[in-house]
Amino acid sequence: VQQDQTQRVAALAATIWREHYTPLLGREQVEYMLEKFQSAEAMAQQIGEGYRYYLMEVGGKAAGYAAIKPEGETMFLSKIYVSQPYRRQKLAARTLSYLEEIAREQHCHSMYLTVNKHNSGSIAAYQKLGFQKVRTQKEDIGGGFFMDDDIMEKEII
Repeated sequence: VQQDQTQRVAALAATIWREHYTPLLGREQVEYMLEKFQSAEAMAQQIGEGYRYYLMEVGGKAAGYAAIKPEGETMFLSKIYVSQPYRRQKLAARTLSYLEEIAREQHCHSMYLTVNKHNSGSIAAYQKLGFQKVRTQKEDIGGGFFMDDDIMEKEII
């Protein structure tokens, strides 16, 4: 994703987040996190910090997005989200395979992600894709909100 495409990705993020995370986190925290982490401005700043964004398309339509950031010998899978109509079509699995190839090219030996510990559907999907829980973390993200996450990791061979 180029800097000029962040608005398109942010619009997709707003749709996915409001639909999927509002029941899990509540409307106030979702809106806060959209602005802080998923807005076009936040994405532009993250790109400047070394994050790389990828837009998933199906038939020319935006279907999801992902973001990674190399951290030495590991790759941080910061984001991987698929829009509701495109779920259960192996889009996340194909995207992850592509991102793992990039990680190998960067000489990374593992990939990790954070996932809300109550997000059982996503945790099950990550486990199916080879990730294992390695620890938990509770992070104050400001605004009176916390991210209460499992950290999951996958070895890249």
